[in-house]
Amino acid sequence: MPLTPYITFTREEWKHYRDGTPLTLSEADLQRLSGLNENVSLIEVEEIYLPLSRLLNLYVAATQGLHKATATFLGKPMPNVPYIIGLAGSVAVGKSTTARILQALLSRWGDHTHVALVPTDGFLYPNKTLEKMGLMARKGFPESYDIQALLQFVSDVKAGQSPVFVPVYSHIIYDIVPGEFTKIERPEIIILEGLNVLQAGTLLPDTGSQLFVSDFFDFSIYVDAKSEVIEQWFLNRFFTLRDTAFQDPQSFFHQFANLSDAEARDLALEYWRGINELNLRENILPTRERADLIIEKGPDHSVEKVRLRKL
Repeated sequence: MPLTPYITFTREEWKHYRDGTPLTLSEADLQRLSGLNENVSLIEVEEIYLPLSRLLNLYVAATQGLHKATATFLGKPMPNVPYIIGLAGSVAVGKSTTARILQALLSRWGDHTHVALVPTDGFLYPNKTLEKMGLMARKGFPESYDIQALLQFVSDVKAGQSPVFVPVYSHIIYDIVPGEFTKIERPEIIILEGLNVLQAGTLLPDTGSQLFVSDFFDFSIYVDAKSEVIEQWFLNRFFTLRDTAFQDPQSFFHQFANLSDAEARDLALEYWRGINELNLRENILPTRERADLIIEKGPDHSVEKVRLRKL
């Protein structure tokens, strides 16, 4: 029997852990929450995401109990700090959809109605900075992020500071929006979603030790699929964007709006194999086994297996 830190559940096994958790999303909700070319069904929510939301609700309650125990031990009240869930995975694997569904479900539990979703895109360096650093072609790689700012954000959150502010990133202009910030004020849960959240870190000058963003996580999730499957999803998404978002004259990618199918496919493959697959292989996939829970998706975007780390 191979050594593994995980308990693996088939879809059929996992769905039973819903344990009567009520379905609080409608078809209209799912249409709003689903990403491009991702047709998440209510059955998927019932069998995969409701059990996961139940597990997370139990974990949040247990962590709150630990905080109370610490306060009792110290003999003084402790600040209420958010429960941070890190969510990682490749470009086009469905991270954002997973994060939005979890945010919606968790916010409907009575114990924690304020659930904030924070994409790490806001911590990318602005394009001007990336151009000066020669990193525009490596946007999304770990070095393209302001790791110090990201670490400061999670540190401030865990110190009980409120409000905190996150820079706004626009997928239309493909850049940080100058002077715009999202205000995050006293959430009970924060879902921090991004490519490299399980890897991002820096050396501390005083001690020489490494500090990782994931050191501040209470729970972490990795959304997984085979590389060749994600490649096809990436191609499908590129074609959809060509016919929709790229048509906007303000889009950074407007120049690709009139590509033929053959030209679009060639360019998408170039972006996938030269940038996104490389980032997946070198930086993202090696962090998968750090996650507390791994969601394994099949070619049709449905979840086939769930792996939960043993306590």
